[in-house]
Amino acid sequence: MTDTAPRPTLEAVAARAGVSRATVSRVVNGGDGVRDVLVERVRKAVEELGYVPNQAARSLVTRRHDAVAVVVAEPESRVFADPFFALQLRGISKELTAHDNQLVLLLTEGRDDHARVARYLAGGHVDGALVFSLHLDDPLPELIQRAGVPTVFGGRPGWSGDRRDVVYVDSDNRGGARDAVRHLAGLGRTRIAHLTGALDQTSAVDRLDGYRDVMADADPRLIAEADFTPAGGERAMRELLDRCPDLDAVFAANDLMASGALRVLRESGRRVPDDVAVIGFDDLQPVAEQTDPPLTTVRQDIEEMGRLMARLLLRGLDPDHRREDTPDTPSSVVLPTTLVRRGSA
Repeated sequence: MTDTAPRPTLEAVAARAGVSRATVSRVVNGGDGVRDVLVERVRKAVEELGYVPNQAARSLVTRRHDAVAVVVAEPESRVFADPFFALQLRGISKELTAHDNQLVLLLTEGRDDHARVARYLAGGHVDGALVFSLHLDDPLPELIQRAGVPTVFGGRPGWSGDRRDVVYVDSDNRGGARDAVRHLAGLGRTRIAHLTGALDQTSAVDRLDGYRDVMADADPRLIAEADFTPAGGERAMRELLDRCPDLDAVFAANDLMASGALRVLRESGRRVPDDVAVIGFDDLQPVAEQTDPPLTTVRQDIEEMGRLMARLLLRGLDPDHRREDTPDTPSSVVLPTTLVRRGSA
């Protein structure tokens, strides 16, 4: 074992700066009422000594923990396997780090975890919560509301209705789906199938609605429900080929399902895009650029969605902003999508 030097104390900082211990405490813990010249002397002493403020003491003064919970309503096997979540978490992390906030990741493996998450949020450990990948029957929103924690949601909550206090960040899922299906129709495809995501999530419902906006008279057998996973895409694609072997295009509700569909089409002897054109959704580059052929897809800026979620939450926590009676209080944001053309359609 090696000896470690004792941590610098408030008294040591006060002696170096030539001020009282109380003055140092107010400066490092975010208090008010200290002249600028003294603040500068304290900060210089803190830097020279390498003093690290006690977070518990700081929280007593500021009533802030500088920590945000990120709640993903999915099991860890899904979160760590799907690049979508990595991109969204990266965007959140970048924004929180830029504002010196810590990210606390909470996952829900099952119903028993909901109460655990709610207890943690109600326990005063974090300043707010970012919640995404909700399902329509998920009890988390109600539990979080009871906990009284400021929250921003990733994706349009299906239960929000006209509630103005619900803040979320989403992409134009319906518009993006319309663009994809119109592109396939513009290629002369007439038997356009759709692999849906899990229909207990609003993103999947919105993308299905976008498909129906263009294909209002489509054979209902051309729609197969899946679950946003590659295996789900494979299973649904096999069902479609059994039901509608003459299909000539597929719009999948995400890239992972599209990758599964491409594998099944190849196994069945269909050439892409000659026999069947395929379009996904997300533009997950590790997936879309490595499929064979590379995947045409609808791009949503997933990392930017994460950044905006964190930005809106931190903005709502800012006491100066909350005191402003202005029309630009934190409100929901829907980001545009774009069609990215590659080899599959």
